[in-house]
Amino acid sequence: EVQLVESGGGLVQAGGSLRLSCAASGFTFDEYTWGWFRQVPGKEREGISCISSTDGSTYYADSVKGRFTISSDNAKNTVYLQMNSLKPEDTAVYYCTVDSIAATLCWGEYWGQGTQVTVSS
Repeated sequence: EVQLVESGGGLVQAGGSLRLSCAASGFTFDEYTWGWFRQVPGKEREGISCISSTDGSTYYADSVKGRFTISSDNAKNTVYLQMNSLKPEDTAVYYCTVDSIAATLCWGEYWGQGTQVTVSS
């Protein structure tokens, strides 16, 4: 069973930074794609970043491009999301995902439980 556990969320002031981590266990995919999604209550879930395990190609939503950086340590089955220049509109529950094929985009085949990020103005 694939399990994803996020950590690193919290409360930060606007302009600050946070680094999210997600540790995965229970999967043996040869090729896969990590992803980060976020959701605000009452709004649609937003896919914000993906990274392929094969060539490291990445995707960023326009809303986070230039401020967030996705990276992964595949030997440790861990993916990270470095979030800089945070804005109040970044406040959301952030979810880590993994898909069982390698691609530049991700769709969220397996999900973590989520971690809350709150940015105060």
